[in-house]
Amino acid sequence: MKGPGVFLAQFAGDEAPFNTLPNMARWAADLGYKGVQIPTWDARLIDLQKAAESQTYCDELTGVCAEAGVAITELSTHLQSQLVAVHPAYGDLFDGFAPQAVQGKPTERTEWARGQVTMAAKASRRLGLSAHATFSGALLWHTVYPWPQRPAGLVEEGFSELARRWKPLLDVFDENGVDACFELHPGEDLHDGVTFERFLAAVDDHPRAKILYDPSHFLLQQLNYVDFIHIYHSRIKAFHVKDAEFRPTGRAGVYGGYQGWVDRPGRFRSLGDGQVDFSAIFSAFTQHDYAGWAVLEWECCLKSPEQGAAEGAPFIARHMIQKAGRAFDDFAGSAPDAARNRRILGLTD
Repeated sequence: MKGPGVFLAQFAGDEAPFNTLPNMARWAADLGYKGVQIPTWDARLIDLQKAAESQTYCDELTGVCAEAGVAITELSTHLQSQLVAVHPAYGDLFDGFAPQAVQGKPTERTEWARGQVTMAAKASRRLGLSAHATFSGALLWHTVYPWPQRPAGLVEEGFSELARRWKPLLDVFDENGVDACFELHPGEDLHDGVTFERFLAAVDDHPRAKILYDPSHFLLQQLNYVDFIHIYHSRIKAFHVKDAEFRPTGRAGVYGGYQGWVDRPGRFRSLGDGQVDFSAIFSAFTQHDYAGWAVLEWECCLKSPEQGAAEGAPFIARHMIQKAGRAFDDFAGSAPDAARNRRILGLTD
């Protein structure tokens, strides 16, 4: 495992040190981070089209980060990829993720999003990256609670269409040697293991369809987030280290009652302030030889981003495990002896 890294999206702003990639790279390094995950929609940090087309520009980005003491962990297209699949009910809500020229134009907006994801795959290759952070978008989310009853074939048709939109993009990622890591997230059609499996079947087990693991979203769904690693470890190629807590009351539970984040029973917290068992998570990842980055995604309804960022790097570093090269009881072992083994088993020739 590599880390600690930090996702820059929640910290970027118009004032130094949050307004340019060189500034943010130095800021992250000073806090103890070894890598930065870059949101590709933020022109203050990256020119995505230029990165897709120019190796020189990508070398400059890599050099700027290296000079500051960090590496680029992954690029992210969370906002753009959301627009690959948008149900009309959410059109106005998501229009703000797109440039004004395609707002209110679903077909043009989708094509713009596909172009953005395509450029991100190419830019990732130029930057020497092996994984990319993204969302699936959603056509079915408005039916997540089956009332009224979902018509027969609706779910299958939804995933068939999602696969039709993503299969060519996954092929682009494959051509560029990069994994498309879907963050499984409420609001996306891919939000848990079952939905990821449905999608995987619909894209014929595409080798580039991978997972960005974020336990905070699983805790809020009351999903066993450690068992998830044991089931899907071969597909997990990115990791957002984010905490959360779930405190159901007699008045509200998983759905939250339309309340703001502070008042919801399920809410995101800074690392160490929530209920996620990170010791178990890092142990599971070590068991399965996870070799990607551990990247802080800071989202907290109580603590300031400055404090959350400062506490994040040492928290992640403290949980990273250097895997043992030998068994702890090797000192009591003995040389192989087939005849002795048969005697121990009570077997005689």
